[in-house]
Amino acid sequence: MPGMSDSDLAVESGKRPRRWLRRTLLGLALVIVVALVGFFTLAPGIVERGRNQVVSAKLPKVSEQTQALHDSLEIVDTHADTLMWNRDLLKRADRGHVDLPRLEDGNVALQVFSSVSKSPKGQNYDSNSADSDNITLLTIAQLQPPRTWFSLLERSLYHAKRLEDAAADSAGRLMLIRTKGDLEKLLAARAEGKQVTGGLFSVEGLQNLEGKASNVDKLYDAGLRMAGFTHFFDNELAGSMHGEKKGPLTDLGREVFDDLEQHGVIIDIAHASHPAIAEMLARATKPVVASHGGVQATCKVNRNLTDDEIRGVAKTGGVIGIGYWDAAVCKLTPAAVVDAIEHVIKVGGLQTAALGSDYDGATTVAWDTSKINVITQELIDRGHSPEEIKAIMGGNTIRVMREALPPQ
Repeated sequence: MPGMSDSDLAVESGKRPRRWLRRTLLGLALVIVVALVGFFTLAPGIVERGRNQVVSAKLPKVSEQTQALHDSLEIVDTHADTLMWNRDLLKRADRGHVDLPRLEDGNVALQVFSSVSKSPKGQNYDSNSADSDNITLLTIAQLQPPRTWFSLLERSLYHAKRLEDAAADSAGRLMLIRTKGDLEKLLAARAEGKQVTGGLFSVEGLQNLEGKASNVDKLYDAGLRMAGFTHFFDNELAGSMHGEKKGPLTDLGREVFDDLEQHGVIIDIAHASHPAIAEMLARATKPVVASHGGVQATCKVNRNLTDDEIRGVAKTGGVIGIGYWDAAVCKLTPAAVVDAIEHVIKVGGLQTAALGSDYDGATTVAWDTSKINVITQELIDRGHSPEEIKAIMGGNTIRVMREALPPQ
């Protein structure tokens, strides 16, 4: 190079590899950043599309008369896991089963939104250890606040805040239901023709107490008004139908059970072991719910209720929410759902039948919440009266909430 000494040329030659290395490293860093952005942006949606499917199925045609009746109902669904997924509850999504626009399309008056804080790897209906968790990776992948990454309590508190924020941003279309007074305001507003849907916060498994009864107050203050004691594994409070030991309530479980009833939190026996269910039903002083599932008589899966358990729920004045997925009713048809509902009525009485979809709970269904009028049509086709349909589709659950929720 003209004008440069041999030493200058040597220095310049040494810089060239360093520049190449720097550019290469910067390029690799950019590729990694783009890949990470793509992962955190796209992966959660891809996962949900694979987990919360709506499959094509032949559904009954809904008549004008049925639609008119359906539009007059106060429909309540006692379980959906929508808060687990990174979607805007107020916007219509192209995946999953529930959002506010689709709830409005389906004329749902009140949706119970559950917090799933932990789910074991290799999840199955027979036996699961409590030593692993799928939700941690989902929580991180969805870029939820770091405090939620390794705390089950913080995950549920975050889910509660998501529901609260959605209600605040909904311009009155989504109303939080925490008291009997809130429930009556919701029903009065709907009777006046206002487009408003209630949202009640629940939890699926009290492992989120992290072994401390004092954490009940934190969850209650965040809006907790329905509580399932277990999910797919045994925890510090009770055995699960799908756990390793499947035991009864523990001492902590008994303490928390009584505390929840005193607070006005509805007890949910879904996923609990048979010994735990028997103990909870015997201990209850208020109506108890089975928020989502089926019955052994029409679908023999271990999570579904026996006839004795149906009678036990009925004795408390509670309800059994029948789900729409295969493990609850064995077939993805409105007929299978109504088969289970009719068995509940046969064993426990009309007042015990309710809906509990388990929408967005990594379930595959044949209709989302916007199309639940197919259940109304099936009930009509079976000869049920409008008053019976009103009770099944939501009236029974509203009665339970009136009896169990705190006054104000």
